[in-house]
Amino acid sequence: MSNPNPIEPWLRGPVPGVHRLLAPLIYSLQHAREDLEKWTEGLTDDQVWARPLGLAPIGFQIRHIGGSVERLMVYVTGGQLTDEQLAEVSAQMDPGESLAQVLARCNERLSAAEAKVRQIDPATLSQPREVGRKRLPTTVGGLLTHIAEHMQRHVGEAIVTARVLRATQS
Repeated sequence: MSNPNPIEPWLRGPVPGVHRLLAPLIYSLQHAREDLEKWTEGLTDDQVWARPLGLAPIGFQIRHIGGSVERLMVYVTGGQLTDEQLAEVSAQMDPGESLAQVLARCNERLSAAEAKVRQIDPATLSQPREVGRKRLPTTVGGLLTHIAEHMQRHVGEAIVTARVLRATQS
């Protein structure tokens, strides 16, 4: 899965078959995958669940990225979360899975989101959507923007934690 291309996804040109208004989320999903792979390479499973300086574990960040993208895509398609999806949120900090397992599950979820994004009609970007039990108002475009920004925030946290681990354990 490693991409030898040093150029960030958003600079690689149009995504075939994806409208230019939807391409930024595809780029963000690709960038998240590549950064997580790059910055976690060589970490042990123990390091993935370590909490240096009280930071949240990398394993949590990766689980949260995949899970939050999946949950937010439910809202994009007009749905509401299931009890199972809600229960998963409280277990994200629980250690146990290996780095390979959390990355694989995250990649599955990002790929599923990408497939859904590819099916979105750009004419629906301004359509209203509701988020959460309070059914807070937003739009399809608002949700897609939030998916990208929220995902990248947690990718950044995973990178910082990986760098702290390497700096304090070398």
